[in-house]
Amino acid sequence: MKIKLSLVTTAVLFFSGMHFADAQRTKSDTAAKEKKIDEVVIVAYGSQRKETLVGSNTEVKAKQFADRPISNIGQALDGASAGVKIAASTGQPGSAPNIQIRGIGSYGISTSPLYVVDGVIYTGSLSALNPNDIASFNILKDAASTSLYGSAAANGVVLITTKSGRKGTDALNFSMSTGYVGRSIPEYDRVDVYQYYPLVWEAMRNGRFATNPTLGLAAANTFATNNLISGVLKTNVFNVADNALVIDGILNPNAQLKYTDLDWQKPLIKTGFRQNYELNYSGGSNKTTYFSSVSYTNETGYLVKSDFERFTARLKVDSQLKSWLKLGTSISGVSSNGNNSVDGADNNSSYINPYSWTRTMGPIYSPYAHDPNTFATLYDAAGNIMYDAGSARGADAAAGRNVIQETLLNRDISKNYYIISRAYAEVKVDPYLTLSTNVGYDIRNNRRGRYINKIIGDAAPAGAAEKSTYTEQTLTFNQLLNYKRKFGSHNFEYLLGHENYKYMYEYMYGYKQGQTVDNNDDLINFVTPTSLTSQTDNYRKESVFSRLNYDYDSKYLLSGSIRWDASSRFKEDVRWHSFWSVGAGWRIKGEDFLSDSRFVSELKLRGSYGEVGNDGTNSYYMYKSTYSLGYNNASEPGILFGFLADPTITWETNKQTDLGVDFGLFGGRITGTAEYYNRITDDLIFPVPLPVSGGVPGNSISKNVGTMYNRGFEFTINADVIKTESFTWNVNANASTLKNQITELSSGITEIINGSKKISVGHSIYDYWLRQWYGVDPADGSPLFLVADTYAGTTASDIRTVNGTLVTTNFNKAKYDYSGTAIPDLFGSFGTAFTFKQWSLSAMFTYQLGGMTYDTNYQSLMSSYPQGSALSTDILNRWTTPGQITDVPALNSSTYVSSNAASSRWLVKSDFISLRQAGLSYSFNPTDISQYGLTAFRILVSGENLWSKTARKGLEPTQSFNGTTTNRYTPARIITIGFNLSF
Repeated sequence: MKIKLSLVTTAVLFFSGMHFADAQRTKSDTAAKEKKIDEVVIVAYGSQRKETLVGSNTEVKAKQFADRPISNIGQALDGASAGVKIAASTGQPGSAPNIQIRGIGSYGISTSPLYVVDGVIYTGSLSALNPNDIASFNILKDAASTSLYGSAAANGVVLITTKSGRKGTDALNFSMSTGYVGRSIPEYDRVDVYQYYPLVWEAMRNGRFATNPTLGLAAANTFATNNLISGVLKTNVFNVADNALVIDGILNPNAQLKYTDLDWQKPLIKTGFRQNYELNYSGGSNKTTYFSSVSYTNETGYLVKSDFERFTARLKVDSQLKSWLKLGTSISGVSSNGNNSVDGADNNSSYINPYSWTRTMGPIYSPYAHDPNTFATLYDAAGNIMYDAGSARGADAAAGRNVIQETLLNRDISKNYYIISRAYAEVKVDPYLTLSTNVGYDIRNNRRGRYINKIIGDAAPAGAAEKSTYTEQTLTFNQLLNYKRKFGSHNFEYLLGHENYKYMYEYMYGYKQGQTVDNNDDLINFVTPTSLTSQTDNYRKESVFSRLNYDYDSKYLLSGSIRWDASSRFKEDVRWHSFWSVGAGWRIKGEDFLSDSRFVSELKLRGSYGEVGNDGTNSYYMYKSTYSLGYNNASEPGILFGFLADPTITWETNKQTDLGVDFGLFGGRITGTAEYYNRITDDLIFPVPLPVSGGVPGNSISKNVGTMYNRGFEFTINADVIKTESFTWNVNANASTLKNQITELSSGITEIINGSKKISVGHSIYDYWLRQWYGVDPADGSPLFLVADTYAGTTASDIRTVNGTLVTTNFNKAKYDYSGTAIPDLFGSFGTAFTFKQWSLSAMFTYQLGGMTYDTNYQSLMSSYPQGSALSTDILNRWTTPGQITDVPALNSSTYVSSNAASSRWLVKSDFISLRQAGLSYSFNPTDISQYGLTAFRILVSGENLWSKTARKGLEPTQSFNGTTTNRYTPARIITIGFNLSF
């Protein structure tokens, strides 16, 4: 019998972080066993074989976000991993999202993860990092993965690894993309000019009749008709007399608009433009590899005068100088600048908030001035359109201001300069022992200048300017001793390290009024100094740490780590603290009974427990009572007591338990992870109330007085449903649950009420504490609340029984109670990817089920007595007739305060599904383009924030973790087309 052997050689490429590994494996139809190649992942202060990991470490590679039109790498974290929740970034180009990993790490201090770039802690803006320079990022979630970062790791760690060159391959890559920037969240539906006047009339009539019932309904009608314009709205945009505009609740059928330019959003909301250019060159010899890149990004937002421009240049070199010595360095230079839009979150109801006033301005006011006789739009001598300063507007319509004119006249410009540098040396002492050292130095200079115009607004008629500048410097220096040894099937790895971290902050601010000449924003052009201040802060940290990993034949896994940290934020006797972890795993796939299984390709059980800390307080001197300077009386210096400190205050500590199973089926065609975590935060820092008579600013002192937990399940699955030579179909999904609860408060604290939330034992910090809305009385349309226990036994005209329930029409007598939570029941993402020959199509959806949003934006559009403010179309469902069943109270000028009071009425479901990202590309066949000197040519279309479905049009449930809303710059929809060339 003749036996024929056929050999097929397949090149296999494994990539992890900065490291590339090429290998060849030989397949045959004999029983010869393939040589196994280990997959390596980045971990704290090093790398590790994936199969021996016992911690929770999610790797996201560059190909998963490389083609997306993102300006901030933080946006790539949305949907990337189970347990990672995102509060979406604003529409301001370059803005970063807020990120929480495995719940709410703290109440009063930072809940953001720690970022580490190429092994060194990074505290700068994520917008300074070029996404195309990043090879991968790893999300560390449990204590076994994060504990080596000690007092900064309580909220998880994101390891960012930048790209490196490859030996033996020189590559030149160029890519460009350009596209459209628009609004992704639609506006709330609002009534138009024809509907508006009768609705306000109705509120006036009902209020007049309610307070003067003896005069009769006809008299109330006449009162509303005669006072609608002169008494409340001030402006009549129709060509009929003021007292003939609305008769008996009906708009005069003969009324015609005098002008139609009543849209306040149209002048400010435009189509933005995005362009990105990227050039990188990389390669190397057997001894030295290099990677260099330059990039340019320019994005204009859909709101006028908002943009972001960034230039980056980067060089990274790694060299194996000797068999025992390896050196490497990288440096990035970044220059970014842009026009800043108003921050709606911090300026929610400010007169200069364009999102607030374009949304809530009544549809009867024009932003432009008109001739009182011809009604034509007016222009000045230079041909510029003239704006209406608002002298004839109602009380709710920003009389005397014009947000469009102010937005166009004011300026707010940032200029930022960064240098991000890294260097390392690695000495191979012997085959088992390696000594390495890493140095990272970052410097960030940020300059911001604002001009407040002299025509209209806060600085009129003098004009004003402010300048602020701050410089941040960080210096990190660590030394690592790594020992790796194998004894038969026993594998050991021991790490010993020491690290110093230094942070320096310098700030200066100046504000002057009294503009001298036009078109000069420098302070020298202003006369009167109003404020001039500066500040310097310093922060130091020293650490010693160690880790021991052990595995037996890659089947039985053990890991332990410990770190001692000293932080300058705390007093010397409580400054040092230890953080540690232990972990174990059983790789069942390595056992004989599964090693040959074709069904199970991977199966590992793992668990860990550990403690990490959080010293991200809002002060660098938490243990020192401080005083505030600048309270001078003319030439006499003044100082005031500013902050009362507790000298015993120290870190918040996270104690986390993690249990997980990793699996793979059908040769890795299906892979997944299921995890459970229990994260307990001890020594929560809370403001402990003090008597007003104590004279302490804020009437509180910060102490470690609380305990809470976050716990939940995480699920991830990835499957190649179809995988052939010409066609593949992949699906992936992740899902997470979260339960948060305060379990202990001490030092006399029983509750802390903060806005719509109340902190107390047994509840989440995101549980709503609100007046209890009952509904609308079908008899008369009155707003109804459940009665507080204090008033339950009293009799008054504002307390009544409806359907057997004791209720009140007075919001001051309403019952407060818990009213749901902002925390969802389930959140995550799912996606799919198709490839057919040279075509590729991918999409990712994010979703949330459960949780509630307190929608103050909608609340502002539901006034029962609008005095110039806009109205939601839902107001058309108001009560009008006895016996009518509705959830919208009657329009009534005498009860509107209760109708619109803060209550559970404004809670809405936070459920959503969003098409977060999608891309389509075509790659030309290399043989077709090689004649042009190209090795690759790809055309692509990509989009961000393409579609969403929420419980209410206009709602943005991902705006904040605590479920509240503000009038802010909503996220942008970005669609780009581009190409990639490789030579």
